[in-house]
Amino acid sequence: ASRKAGTRGKAAATKQAQRGSSNVFSMFEQAQIQEFKEAFSCIDQNRDGIICKSDLKETYSQLGRVSVPEEELDAMLQEGKGPINFTVFLTLFGEKLNGTDPEEAILSAFRMFDPSGQGVVNKDEFKQLLLTQADKFSPAEVEQLFALTPMDLAGNIDYKSLCYIITHGDEKEE
Repeated sequence: ASRKAGTRGKAAATKQAQRGSSNVFSMFEQAQIQEFKEAFSCIDQNRDGIICKSDLKETYSQLGRVSVPEEELDAMLQEGKGPINFTVFLTLFGEKLNGTDPEEAILSAFRMFDPSGQGVVNKDEFKQLLLTQADKFSPAEVEQLFALTPMDLAGNIDYKSLCYIITHGDEKEE
């Protein structure tokens, strides 16, 4: 009887561990999970199944940013609270997309293109970046984005409003 109880305890623990890790997979559609797998494998430069500091450095280097502060890389890795394997990677995205407010991170990214702090970026300059940098947008994708983007008469994107739309949805859609 004691052997059965021990086996049952192990089975329950295994089921619980599977359930804990499988919950994150239920948050996304299969196509999304595949896209995350592709992104993970692009970042996991040494192909060991774990994203480490050297993987991040190499990824940034390929994107043209060669001098990333060590503190910034360490902060990214700390978000995983341990080794960042694919499940942890997916969990981090799940947290960001479902509940954790990424608005400040998006605003910080836009501020890089707004050195004067006006709260706007030039539409034409931003379009050029979208078409030519990192994961390049197609002209159709850019137009689709700009259809929802708040702009002033001078052609400047109100990125604070755009960040709100990205994180909270477009009220016109509802």
